[in-house]
Amino acid sequence: MSEVLAREETADEPRPARRRTLRLPHGRVYVLAGCAVLLLGLPFYLERFWLQAGLFTMAAAIGAIGINLLTGATGQLSMGHAFFLAVGAYGYCVFAADGSDGLTGLGLPTWLAAVLAVAVAGLAGGLFSPIAGRLRGAYLGIATLALIFIGQHVLFNAGDLTGGFNGRDVPPLSLFGLTFDDRETVVAAVPFGSAEKLWYVGVLLLLVGALFARGVLRGRPGRALNAIRDHRIAAGVIGVPVARYRAGVFVLSSMYAGLAGVLLALVFQRTVPDYFGITLSLDYLAMIVIGGLGSVAGAVVGAAFVSLLPQLLTHYSDALPLVSDPGTGGIAPGEAARYLYGAAVVAAVLFLPGGLVSVAARRRGRPNPGEKR
Repeated sequence: MSEVLAREETADEPRPARRRTLRLPHGRVYVLAGCAVLLLGLPFYLERFWLQAGLFTMAAAIGAIGINLLTGATGQLSMGHAFFLAVGAYGYCVFAADGSDGLTGLGLPTWLAAVLAVAVAGLAGGLFSPIAGRLRGAYLGIATLALIFIGQHVLFNAGDLTGGFNGRDVPPLSLFGLTFDDRETVVAAVPFGSAEKLWYVGVLLLLVGALFARGVLRGRPGRALNAIRDHRIAAGVIGVPVARYRAGVFVLSSMYAGLAGVLLALVFQRTVPDYFGITLSLDYLAMIVIGGLGSVAGAVVGAAFVSLLPQLLTHYSDALPLVSDPGTGGIAPGEAARYLYGAAVVAAVLFLPGGLVSVAARRRGRPNPGEKR
């Protein structure tokens, strides 16, 4: 009897609260810190070729994140991503140029021109969003394909705005008194040109864009987008405004494309209409399929694969079999790159439905968003 009473008294006594300890994944933190230090230090050691290749990859990754939100997370096929890249690139030129070259220019501060160019790309997406909110699948793909033809017609014929076939020069970005042009700025006895300076701008934009997209996908909007992708009718039944979410993600994807277009224009230093064609839109679709649909990391990995492959083949064409300069009898580097990542798309569809990031996800024992389709 005494034992029972002792147990009851012990049960009534308040138990000390357990101290919760926050366990940090040390290995992952160290890897991320190492990558950050590496990215910050690369401009001090890499040649201009590799820095430009990295900047192209960053711009492609930003655009790929945008289309992955639309196609990978929501299931909306878009073939007009290149149109919104062109809006961002040429919008920046129009806002930032001073008109001294005979073309239309408003002469605004370049940082403001970049912000307005992204906003105009979002506005263009907003004008198309009522259609995007009601169409899906191949129907939306065909509708957005029309944007490419409209954009190409405008780029080639609106000479006062775009410069026509020859394109137009891109004003260098100026921020906090620093101009991101080819005039050298010496840092730690290392001369910094435009590529070295823009490197940090690209890293910052990619980081902010990736974190924002990750927050969207992991929050309530991401769950709603995945519900629309997996079962549109069921999503509407449980209260998800399907048309509104489709229109909203289309605008967001357009703004990501506009930002990528601004960064591409700053890297190229000249905009050319031929670049913003249907081939560029297909490249972005290849990026997200190869990297992984519905994943921010997959967009970045796929962008690196598709963007760096032509650069590497061009740089090492002398040492590679069957690859040579155009007109010399072999396969041109750009053509060889398309063969390779075309084969990669087929391989990803057949053997890796979740893309390249699914390999790492399986090793960690985590499901990949692209494999839930």
